[in-house]
Amino acid sequence: MSAFNALRSSKLVSWKPTGRLQQTLAGCVTRSGEGLHSGKVSTVRLCPAPAGEGRSFYFRDDLIPASVDFAQVSPLCTTLCKDGFRIRTVEHLLSALEASGVDNCRIEIESLDDEGRDVEIPIFDGSAREWVASVEEAGLKEATDRDGKSCEKIAPHVNEPVYVWRNDSFVAAFPSEVNRITYGISFPQAPAIGCQWFSTNPLDNMVYSMQIALSRTFCIYEEVEQMRNAGLIKGGSLENAIVCSTSKGWLNPPLRFSDEPCRHKVLDLIGDLSLFAQFGNQGLPMAHIVAYKGGHALHADLARRLMGII
Repeated sequence: MSAFNALRSSKLVSWKPTGRLQQTLAGCVTRSGEGLHSGKVSTVRLCPAPAGEGRSFYFRDDLIPASVDFAQVSPLCTTLCKDGFRIRTVEHLLSALEASGVDNCRIEIESLDDEGRDVEIPIFDGSAREWVASVEEAGLKEATDRDGKSCEKIAPHVNEPVYVWRNDSFVAAFPSEVNRITYGISFPQAPAIGCQWFSTNPLDNMVYSMQIALSRTFCIYEEVEQMRNAGLIKGGSLENAIVCSTSKGWLNPPLRFSDEPCRHKVLDLIGDLSLFAQFGNQGLPMAHIVAYKGGHALHADLARRLMGII
């Protein structure tokens, strides 16, 4: 079966050659840190994987592919779930791998603090900077399959406008020969954030590492207690998020960018849409993606819509 025939697709997407070969890491790299929501420490080891196998998470005896098939709606993060095994907050790591061209990767997770089959990826400073640095440390190499053959990387091209929405929030994809993302957010209750827009044209590895990967997750100070009462952000602090008060503004400046919250939404979007990837091919669609007040659930819904699941 050819790579094209093996791909799950729909009339909304055409898979086309990129002119590049699939890549993987040149070596292994390990990082440890605390999870944002669980507050528990885990260790992540990124290792090379054969061409055509894509990105997969391994924890003890469990394996879960980084696929939208296993994406689960969860508050404030993207969770992968398979056979009762859950991995939370995968979006920053997957965003960095997708944007850095790590098409195939074995992601091994260890957690001494974990009970059961629920684990969380470290949050570090709330951005993807540490993951980009990890890829740079390991380096990239051409991926080969188990027979020693390389595979051409193909990418999904959007054929017609596609959109998903809830209330006044939406995510849409329009046909384009280059990757572009335009994102808007609105927080009228927090004037220091307000309404922001950020656009990339086009999106490439350099734009990602310099303008997107550095942006940190953010929250509204007055909502912190409510989130903690809901069992979230147990590991949250002023060191791994930028916090904005509705009345006092930013509590831990300076920002890395004046529109850092909006840029972080782009970071999340890339990670969530990377779940569209199949067999080590590109996950982020070749399209102009326009989003307004989106979130992880809507991002995943767009991937499902493009795949023809919804």
